[in-house]
Amino acid sequence: MVEDRITDGRRIAELLSSELDGREDGGLAAVAVTNADRDVEPTADGARAYDITRSDERLARVFVHDDRAHLEFEIEQDTAAETASDIDLRVRPKATTPPRTLVFVESGADVKRATDVVQAVSGQLESTDA
Repeated sequence: MVEDRITDGRRIAELLSSELDGREDGGLAAVAVTNADRDVEPTADGARAYDITRSDERLARVFVHDDRAHLEFEIEQDTAAETASDIDLRVRPKATTPPRTLVFVESGADVKRATDVVQAVSGQLESTDA
C-alpha cells in the first residue's frame, strides 16, 4: 500500500484553511480565515496566502512555500512556540520588531496539529479577555 503524503505548500495551506473554517470547537468558533489571496503562488521565502483572525484581531499570517506552509504568529508568540514544540511541529522565533514566532506545517498530516496551535493561541486570548 502506498501512502500519499501531501507536501505541496499551497495544498497544505488550503487544508489548514478548511480545517479552521470547519471546526467550531474550543477557541476555534471565533477564528476566521481572512484576506485570502486566491492566486498566491509559492515562493522560496514564502508568499502570504491569508490571515487568521479572531474578533478582527490578526493572530497569524499563513505563508506558502513549494514544499510546506508556515504560520507567522504576531501575538501570544510564547504560547504558539510552546504548543508547537510540545506537539512536534518545527518552530523558530523571527527576530523582527515586534518579534514573531514561525510554526512550520510540512505535510497535510501536520494540519490538525497546526490547528491545535491556533486553538491554543485563541484560547489564551479568550482567557485574558475574561
